[in-house]
Amino acid sequence: MRDLTYYVAVSLDGRIAAPDGGFDAFPVTGDHIDMILRDWKDTLSAPGLEAFGLTADGATFDAVVMGWLTYEAGLPYGAIDPYPHLEQVVFSRGHGQDEVPENVRIVSDDPVAEVQRLKKEDGVGIWLCGGGRLAGALVGEIDRMVLKVNPVVLGDGVPLFVGGYDPSAFELVESTPYASGVVVNEYVRRR
Repeated sequence: MRDLTYYVAVSLDGRIAAPDGGFDAFPVTGDHIDMILRDWKDTLSAPGLEAFGLTADGATFDAVVMGWLTYEAGLPYGAIDPYPHLEQVVFSRGHGQDEVPENVRIVSDDPVAEVQRLKKEDGVGIWLCGGGRLAGALVGEIDRMVLKVNPVVLGDGVPLFVGGYDPSAFELVESTPYASGVVVNEYVRRR
C-alpha cells in the first residue's frame, strides 16, 4: 500500500498560492532549496530537473495527484507533461483527456475513491501536490504532511485546505529550520 503525502509550500498565514495562483512570493533561493534538490527530487517538474541537471530517482514518490488549477499553473512554462517520471492524475470535472498528454490522466470522479484505489496499488508513495480544494476533499486520506512554511504573509490566496469544519489530528514528527527562514514541518496522521 502507498501513503498519500501532502508536500507543499505554504505561507505563514496558510496560503499555498496567491489569489491568481502564482507562487512568486515564496523564496526560490536559500539553503532550503538544497534540501529540496537533495531529498525531494521526485517533486521537481521535468523542466526543473533539466535546469538543475538532476534525475528523479523514484525514492519518495511514484505517483502525483493534483487539481486542474495546479496542473494549469505549469502550462505557461510549457509543462504540459510536468512529471513524466510519475504516474500523473489530474482531477477535473470541466476538462477532458483530450486536453492533456496520454500519460497525464484526467479523473472527473470522486477524488477520495480514486486515491483509495491508488493507495491499494504497490508502489513507493503518492504526492498530493495541490491545490487547496483537492486537499480539503482528501484530508481524510492524507497520511503525511510535509509543509515548507515560508517566512511571508500573503494576506489572501489559495488556502492550504478548502472545506468545512472537520478536525483531523496530525502529530509533528520533525521540524527543520533553514537559514533562509523556511521551516519544514513533517506531520503524520494520528491513528
